[in-house]
Amino acid sequence: DDVFWLKENAELLNVLESTGMRPDPEALSAYDGFYTEIEKRLEFFPQYYRFLLSICLDLEDLGYDGNKGAALVEWVARQGVAQAEMSDLQRMEARRLMMRRGVDPLADDVGLEGRVRGFIQRSQTFAMPNKKAAYELTHAVFYLSEYGRKDPKLNSDARTSLEFAGLLAFLEQNADLLAEVCIALSYAGFETPKTWQDWLERHT
Repeated sequence: DDVFWLKENAELLNVLESTGMRPDPEALSAYDGFYTEIEKRLEFFPQYYRFLLSICLDLEDLGYDGNKGAALVEWVARQGVAQAEMSDLQRMEARRLMMRRGVDPLADDVGLEGRVRGFIQRSQTFAMPNKKAAYELTHAVFYLSEYGRKDPKLNSDARTSLEFAGLLAFLEQNADLLAEVCIALSYAGFETPKTWQDWLERHT
């Protein structure tokens, strides 16, 4: 029931699924209680639907024995929960999650991807310290690239945005943000500065 538990576990499972790792089924059994009651959690905490769907879909795609994801995605679509999002980035995440089970919750929003690309390509935004914007930049690249599964087709302005965000993170010695920038550069097919990689390896 704790939002921090949801966040950390959603991120852990997302890393495992995105990198193609397949944990032992016995390890995933730690989620038995959570998975059994996930429908009740979603009905009671619809505001956390992205966390809940992410955990459920990743568990199933990692080999967990269950198939609730499709039904949950359909329920969320019927409720119109994604349409209540105020942020284009959150809309993009919702669309990416639910399309994993073949449902576009925002089918009428044909301009969503264009707006997100416009945000990414405005490099001036990232020339000044703004951690929130920088994290939104990296996550936009994650969603557009399906976590490295496809070419997001970013232009040179987007690369400049990532370089600005990375430079500021490097100057601040912010390893978490710099690592995300390096991953985003890699997913976009851009070169990652060796200096940043070397520092991250030493830091971690």
